[in-house]
Amino acid sequence: MRHNYPFAAIVGQEQLKRALLLCAIDPTLGGVLIRGDKGTAKSTAARGLTDVLPPITRVAGCTFNCAPDAPLSECDACQNDSADHRSSPVPFVNLPLGATEDRVLGSLDFERALKDGKKAFQPGLLAAAHRGLLYIDEVNLLADHLVDVLLDVSAMGRNTVEREGLAISHPARITLLGTMNLEEGELRPQLLDRFGLMVEVTAPRDPAVRTEVVRRRLAFEADPAGFAAAWQSDTDALRATIRAAQEQIAAVALPDSLLVFISQLCCEFEVASLRADIVMHKAARAIAALAGRGEVTAEDVRDAAELVLPHRRRKKPFEQPGLDRDKLDELTRQASPPPPPQGESGQGDAESNPGEADASDDNTEQPGHATDQVQVFAAGPAAEIGRIEVTALKAHEASGRRSSVSGARRGHAVGAIKNEAPSQLAVDATLRHALLRNPNDFSVTRADLHEKVRAGREGNLVLLVVDASGSMAARRRMELVKSCVLGLLQDAYQRRDQVAVIAFRAEGAELVLAPTRQVEQAELALRELPTGGRTPLAHALQLAVQTLAKQTELTPLLVLLSDGRANIALETGADPWREALALAESLAGLGAPALVLDTEQDFVRLGRARELAQALQADYLPLEQLSGEQLSLTIKERLPR
Repeated sequence: MRHNYPFAAIVGQEQLKRALLLCAIDPTLGGVLIRGDKGTAKSTAARGLTDVLPPITRVAGCTFNCAPDAPLSECDACQNDSADHRSSPVPFVNLPLGATEDRVLGSLDFERALKDGKKAFQPGLLAAAHRGLLYIDEVNLLADHLVDVLLDVSAMGRNTVEREGLAISHPARITLLGTMNLEEGELRPQLLDRFGLMVEVTAPRDPAVRTEVVRRRLAFEADPAGFAAAWQSDTDALRATIRAAQEQIAAVALPDSLLVFISQLCCEFEVASLRADIVMHKAARAIAALAGRGEVTAEDVRDAAELVLPHRRRKKPFEQPGLDRDKLDELTRQASPPPPPQGESGQGDAESNPGEADASDDNTEQPGHATDQVQVFAAGPAAEIGRIEVTALKAHEASGRRSSVSGARRGHAVGAIKNEAPSQLAVDATLRHALLRNPNDFSVTRADLHEKVRAGREGNLVLLVVDASGSMAARRRMELVKSCVLGLLQDAYQRRDQVAVIAFRAEGAELVLAPTRQVEQAELALRELPTGGRTPLAHALQLAVQTLAKQTELTPLLVLLSDGRANIALETGADPWREALALAESLAGLGAPALVLDTEQDFVRLGRARELAQALQADYLPLEQLSGEQLSLTIKERLPR
């Protein structure tokens, strides 16, 4: 028998444990998203929750987990007059990242079709998870077609299947438990909002706490059964607490003044989703029930806000989620019963920030050419960039939207089409077609053959090559450049592309950010990018050639921001501009689609960025044109890859 690590034995992580217990008390909260670094007990806590949940009553042999008072007409076990009702553990179903849509939704029951010649429904993972927990490890890596399925089910509480002559709808009230590591990228906003609660977990910094974590884990691995038995009394006590809270929560009162407070918090923290108000109301009542109280307090609402609001505040790709806890505390004090007068604090907030004053005074810089002075300029608001499409010239390849390829050889199977000579046989679709064609005399002919249709992700690498030399050191110019790059990063974020950043200034070029899907890291590297010095353009192009040459799976998109005024050569005595043109031609030979954004703004313009774009065989656009209107370009991929 496989034992889970006891939930009661988890050291620390109090907020995580509380969030999971709240969803156990009120499953309509929608579940918990657990975000954090590797090895922080995310999966351990999620799996251990099942052992402390009170059991449910179900019919023996029911594959839909029907409630005894709500049997499904399609469920043979529930329609049996002699059905045996028994107590069973709460379902805990793991949804693998590579699961097929049929496995999740359900499909035609081949066994019954072959045996009885009848069309019958084979329930999927959603039916198995009804009235229980659906666990998704690394949920941010879940395929888009499965995310769409979860969105529908989470919204309706039912799973509807209409395919292959089948039409069935069954309840699928599930509690989502998802874990994710931010290093692997973000979660789609629509699914993020479906998680009622979100918890950020980190490893403990106290050596004594870490020691206790290791001690207990080693004891569990040495004797799982014995370790679980040692914590059985704590597990039973926790289960009894949950059961009592479940019975009490319907009677917990929430004063109308606190309902107004909940809406006030959502407005103050600029939360768009009305689901936040509803979930916070439910979470606050669950907190009170867990504490054994019959009425919600302002502190309960505050604690609920810390779990409900942070992941719903995020409105822009680079705006970090979280709450201003000082502001939350102040609003909570205002909503609480007034204490005796304590006098005024005498502290004001009108003092200006000396750093901001210094920054505002730092405007003596004269526009011009190269300087060795190094400065860091802030970025303005992200420019409205719009869409950049990468289109292959080959007629048989997919065109238009990046990062999505239909008819791919690899990827998730999303359907099947008839093909008498399939390269990848879709066995299930082939058998279904044969059964539906003649259920009474089953046979498979060539006319029944189907081929799998896959939807793969043709990943893109957006390589940003940013000129940070002194020739671009004017404050407004560099702010414009950074805001432009932020707009390009937003485009990459929305498409879940990888991003890399090369910056060049002074005596060379540096890969300040290796290829990553964490565009927040690219944004941080950009904001901290120093400016000043000369213009080693050839060094940057050489590093771009080396970076792109290492890419074998990702389709690159090169975006160069520069005025083209190269003045540092790779080799002593060489012409820096001729070196840059030669390397641009080498980049063009790699077949990478490219875009050159000309940052030259002097009264007398040399036009070298346009020459550079011609050598790169790249699209060309002046930076001021980009800042004035949305960019909508179709960049051609010139060579087959």
